[in-house]
Amino acid sequence: MRTLITGGAGFIGSHLCERFLREGHEVVAVDNMITGDLANLDGFRTNPKFRFVGHDVSNPLKVKDKIDIVLHFASPASPVDYLDHPIPTLKVGSLGTHNMLGLAKAHGAKFLLASTSEVYGDPLEHPQKESYWGNVNPIGIRGVYDEAKRFAESITMAYHRVHGVDTRIIRIFNTYGEKMRLNDGRVLPNFMYQALMGQPLTVYGDGKQTRSFQYVSDLVEGIWRLLQKDYHEPVNLGNPAEITILEFAEEIRALAGGNSRIEFRPLPQDDPKVRQPDIARARALLGWEPVVGRAEGLKRTMDFFRKKLGK
Repeated sequence: MRTLITGGAGFIGSHLCERFLREGHEVVAVDNMITGDLANLDGFRTNPKFRFVGHDVSNPLKVKDKIDIVLHFASPASPVDYLDHPIPTLKVGSLGTHNMLGLAKAHGAKFLLASTSEVYGDPLEHPQKESYWGNVNPIGIRGVYDEAKRFAESITMAYHRVHGVDTRIIRIFNTYGEKMRLNDGRVLPNFMYQALMGQPLTVYGDGKQTRSFQYVSDLVEGIWRLLQKDYHEPVNLGNPAEITILEFAEEIRALAGGNSRIEFRPLPQDDPKVRQPDIARARALLGWEPVVGRAEGLKRTMDFFRKKLGK
């Protein structure tokens, strides 16, 4: 089996490369390095079954060797990244998805789209089921990411219905773990970096907005299981253990063993007030649910950041 993973040098993409190599696949990682890091590939870069291709999948990609699975994970994924790169974010969600679906069609390959809980926007339904259509501001600053992913889901389903491409769609809720970038801009690396450096932990708004955090190995397991199933509609993959951002900041501060103060800042535009997955579909379809608790996952991630910072 040969699997092509776009965004393969990114946080989640590199974990997928590792898992599929472990399963005996040949892996082709494709990344334009807009947010990727070649250091994420160090553990398997010399594996003869692994190949890295530097390429922006918003442009067509031809692959001679037979491809069995395409995992499309290429996209800036944190607010800092997609606000810095709004047009590349829109292009990789639209043109990039189109190109990778075309590649999957040409090779008769399975195609799995990495979508996001952000398709739900600032939700009016809580927790969020896959049947919920969302509450998204298409012209807001976050719309470049939200709408790119919503379009990606639409064209994926169109390729399935019209061309018979064997597609899968996952909606990823907040995921964390080793290989995250310290300057990622997402809440977890921000808090961990600030706590380890003795800086104030920046909480936006009053901190009462909620998130649900899943450890990366749980996400990878859910992806692996979905590929074994003949199912084409979206599947939420996330941890339903909900926590306020303020409580989360206090957990990180305690884990770091420091006494950083908490600093409140204005809430960014269109920031979701709640985020919690309904994972009934994943439980029933995949026999899947998260197995790594937040305390254990945060400890592993903190150890990774300590090492990276020499702390």
